[in-house]
Amino acid sequence: MQTAFYQHKLTTLPTLDRSEWQRVYQAAKRGEVTCPHCQEPVRMNMSIKCAPSFEHPHSVFDCEEQVKKLEQIHTKPEQTISNKTETSVGGFILPKGRSIESHSKPVNDLEWKEPVSIHSFPSFTKPSSVKENQPHPYRQSLEQSGIILDEAQWKAVTKTEGPLLLVAGAGSGKTRVLTSRAAYMLQHVGIKPEQMILVTFTAKAAREMKERMQIYPGLSKQILRKLMIGTFHSIFYKMLLHHEPEKWDSRFLLKEWQRVQIIKEAGRNMGLDEKEFAYDQALTQISWWKNHLMTPEQVKPLDHWEERCASLYKVYEETRVAKVSFDFDDMLTGCYDMLTTNQTLLKRYQDRFSYVSVDEFQDINKIQFKLIQLLSEPNRNLCVVGDDDQSIYAFRGSDPEYLRRFPALYPEGETLILNQNYRSTHPIVSLANNVVKTNKHRMSKELQAQTTSDTVPFLFFPYDEEEEATMIVTDMKERIQEGALPSDFAILYRTNVHSMALFERLVQSSIPFVIEQDGESFYRRKVVKKALAYLRIARQPDDTEAMTDLIGALFLKQERLAEIKSLSIVHDCSLLEALKHLSGLKPFQLKKMEDLPSQCREINQSTPLEALNRIEKELGFKDYLKKQGSEGNKMDKGSDDLARLKVSARQHNSIPSFLEHVNHMQAKQDEHRMQATPAEAVQLLTIHRSKGLEFKNVYILGAVEGSMPHDYALEAWRDGDDQPLEEERRLMYVAMTRAEQALAISVPMMYRGKRAQRSRFVREMSRQSAPIKRSEVKLR
Repeated sequence: MQTAFYQHKLTTLPTLDRSEWQRVYQAAKRGEVTCPHCQEPVRMNMSIKCAPSFEHPHSVFDCEEQVKKLEQIHTKPEQTISNKTETSVGGFILPKGRSIESHSKPVNDLEWKEPVSIHSFPSFTKPSSVKENQPHPYRQSLEQSGIILDEAQWKAVTKTEGPLLLVAGAGSGKTRVLTSRAAYMLQHVGIKPEQMILVTFTAKAAREMKERMQIYPGLSKQILRKLMIGTFHSIFYKMLLHHEPEKWDSRFLLKEWQRVQIIKEAGRNMGLDEKEFAYDQALTQISWWKNHLMTPEQVKPLDHWEERCASLYKVYEETRVAKVSFDFDDMLTGCYDMLTTNQTLLKRYQDRFSYVSVDEFQDINKIQFKLIQLLSEPNRNLCVVGDDDQSIYAFRGSDPEYLRRFPALYPEGETLILNQNYRSTHPIVSLANNVVKTNKHRMSKELQAQTTSDTVPFLFFPYDEEEEATMIVTDMKERIQEGALPSDFAILYRTNVHSMALFERLVQSSIPFVIEQDGESFYRRKVVKKALAYLRIARQPDDTEAMTDLIGALFLKQERLAEIKSLSIVHDCSLLEALKHLSGLKPFQLKKMEDLPSQCREINQSTPLEALNRIEKELGFKDYLKKQGSEGNKMDKGSDDLARLKVSARQHNSIPSFLEHVNHMQAKQDEHRMQATPAEAVQLLTIHRSKGLEFKNVYILGAVEGSMPHDYALEAWRDGDDQPLEEERRLMYVAMTRAEQALAISVPMMYRGKRAQRSRFVREMSRQSAPIKRSEVKLR
């Protein structure tokens, strides 16, 4: 059924503007959309697979046929109903004098499109494996324990001496290889556990490796207790604590709030507004410099942002030293200083840890590489495992060049490729290969799937982010009804902002979900709070919290809030009216403050979207965004947040309903964060957080230019730097290879309220043959 009754008029979906579909969908959920024949509420179905329609509940009336007749009349071009007659269709009386005009429009690319399967991959050929004529006894014992290794994996396990680079593709079983290799060295070669060290990047990976080691036959708990497995920070901090406990006692470790406190105090002395300056980004920048062994004196700022950060860095280090404290970055730099200045101690550790293994080597940074290099000399029994196609942490200082340069740094070593994927099907792996092969700076290799499937990755085309979320949640509901579990699904996105609409849709559903998110919710982001403050102060001119958020957008210092409160009492007026009584304002500022109350009264009568447009263009918010932005943060720009807020605002007819929705969603997010993680739940997480995980079914959001690849990467590319764009491509590769069985990629037609262009990565995965790779690193 394509026609329903909504807001006192007939609504026919094919002739309704696409931007209105989501609004009608939400109204139908509230029971505000009814059948034209029987006036019973109807639901609106908006899924990935089928064009939208109204679904009639069970009824004693035969409505479908009657509504079809009505649709035929309603959709006729130039059709009008005279005001002198009444027309009855299936019992529904069309009102006198009401004209039903054709809203028919030419076919365009904003109309609903069917999903498109991607078949740009060759026929599947099962990879052949040549096994040994006489299997190794240890290999046989592993197989009896259920630990099966292919030939490349077995070769890696038995290569125990000298440098070894394992290029381990996505889903190639690298953890199995690392643990099997360690077990082989302990049991078959006879290397003592005290001589070995296995370094991971996360505590979770270290725990998983320790658990895996327990399944190997013949390894007692006593042996495993002597085996050192841990993260960079845990291992090297233990060294510091053992030799210099008075300096590195844990009570001297700066907590996060203490670090923030130090640079905020420094910022106040520099005149930086605490609510306006991105201190979290400044700490990230300081950490980047420290991990690259750059002291404050060695930093050469590239712009005004880095100049401020460099000044904060200098004060931060001076304060830290004065407090005799350290942070997590100092654990590595401190250990590096200790080992390089104490050759006797360095020699002791080199002799003890004569076999070093490092996981996720593509994510290593300068200080980590220097420490591993120190520790593995002069024995050079160094095994590193990684995949430069999965290097996605440049913002933390990671550099895949350390992995790529390994053969040159250790020419006597060996390089082995683990390219058999045991996770994903052939269609998924092939399309992921198509994408990542476009990168010029990469090691030449190609992932091969072990299995295939008739289920092919596909693209779907929502109107915008709101419709995207509705389609995905509807699709999951349908598949759960068919027998799938919520935990079979993961929804991956580029940045946390992308999760907002999905969170809201899932809150309205009965599907359990877990959202992995750092930082504040979308509606609490700095720019969003200030934009909403205009709406709140327009509704309640005495709203103190709104005025607190608004001050910065009016280019006033936070200290003036107390003055505004006093003036409202003295002049017996609202906080909003008190602004015009502020002293020391320049003429243009005074004019702005005088006009603001009347402007707020006007926008209070507007729709939320109209109000936000006026706030941006007429009330000076655009100037605030240009001046303030989100300096230092390449990923999240204030203008992007405002554009996303408008997409949400479009779904609401009034400012009170929109603000009520915002408050409800903030409360729901707080509530959801406090809940225990459901055992069976849909996973919502950024692509970065998804690395190392796998799911039966994966949805990837926002495959459009500006989202993936992100705007900052495109800007760098236009300026001649292709490294950020190549990392974005690796992000898409990582996202695709999280899927085991099914992969759906969303290509919205609109993004942040503007027409969107399909991601170049979508075009790359859809081509039949890979491009010529001009600058690949060749493996020997």
